[in-house]
Amino acid sequence: MDHEPTDPVIDALRRAVASAPHDVALRVHLGRLLLDAGRTAEATAEAAAALAAEPTDTAAGTLMLDTLRSGSAPVSSATPSSATPSSAPPSIAPAETADDRTSFDWHAAEQEVEHLVGPAFVDDLDDDDPDLPSAFSVEDPGTRFADVGGMEHVKQRLNAAFLAPLANPELRALYGKSLRGGLLLYGPPGCGKTFIARAVAGELGARFLSVAITDVLDPYIGASERNIQAVFEAARAAAPCVVFFDEVDALGQRRSQTRSSHVRGMVNQLLTELDGISGGNEGVFVLAATNQPWDVEPAMRRPGRLDRTVLVLPPDAPAREAVFRTHLRDRPLEGVDVGVLAKRTEGFSGADIAYVCEVAAERALMDSVASGTARLIGMPDLLDALAEVRPSTRSWLETARNVVLFGEDDGTYADLRAYLKKSKR
Repeated sequence: MDHEPTDPVIDALRRAVASAPHDVALRVHLGRLLLDAGRTAEATAEAAAALAAEPTDTAAGTLMLDTLRSGSAPVSSATPSSATPSSAPPSIAPAETADDRTSFDWHAAEQEVEHLVGPAFVDDLDDDDPDLPSAFSVEDPGTRFADVGGMEHVKQRLNAAFLAPLANPELRALYGKSLRGGLLLYGPPGCGKTFIARAVAGELGARFLSVAITDVLDPYIGASERNIQAVFEAARAAAPCVVFFDEVDALGQRRSQTRSSHVRGMVNQLLTELDGISGGNEGVFVLAATNQPWDVEPAMRRPGRLDRTVLVLPPDAPAREAVFRTHLRDRPLEGVDVGVLAKRTEGFSGADIAYVCEVAAERALMDSVASGTARLIGMPDLLDALAEVRPSTRSWLETARNVVLFGEDDGTYADLRAYLKKSKR
């Protein structure tokens, strides 16, 4: 069987590339020598490996073009220098003339090397509606109220505000109920405000557009306002749509507390879009969540904007049981009583309970590592985890108590006052 002639320079370069496989310049140099030696398939493999490591490298791109122009050896049989080269000599096709280069088949060339080098840019082919503004995209939430444990009071308020009117168009027309408006969810962190916002969109069969401060805030003058406008344009194009502003106190903070014209302009634009001045908001329902409702611009709670305020409290006992079952569902258990756990986690948020389950699983895992035998997660693991974890809602409730006792009371925090009184805070 014939073999490629041995070239000590090429062999030395192969060893160097094997020890430094990510050195693009070294691969290109090796590929150039292979191409000059007529070993086109091997040169193509080296060029492909170099482009995979650095897709914008000009020398590697030039080498790839030269190898494609010099022959039509099947690239799939070529291997880069980190593997053993094929013993069979590559077939060499006649080189193109200068006149042929103007009709070079780029599509065929891409197909020939696409398994070696991925595309440098990929278009988003999953966008259901190409007419939507590209800056913000809506999504299918995939969550329903049945997935949310407890929170019955919150569900009732949401049902009256938007769900029931949407599901009963005849009654909506009879009573003149509009499919627009907003609702502000507030409460301690980790209690499911974002989760229930997704559930609202799921119940509606509507699209869901989640917006964070980082999606909107821009250092250039006027850019933040344009981003807010783009959010509502995307929502109107996808109506019925639920727009969810997380941490809205950062986006719509009190104008009296800031001297920044940039922030004030952003808040003004948000108020304008909530009013639907630049476009009708029919079918657009705005949900906002915050841990600091006292820092939100009061004008945002005016009728027609975020005109309903709902307190999302730490989960009650049935909800805590549901959260424990959710986070323990796919873990190996033995003798776990979620009812007992729910009674011992009064004041815990959903995030706190998830962390308790994580700590318990960690204890069982470390014991299994030490003993060399996997064991199940039991009540002792969960009770020990409860002894380590403190509810994260306490500091928030202390701040809320001060606001209720010493702040302005216009009835906004009536539910919060009743809860604090009931919990003897």
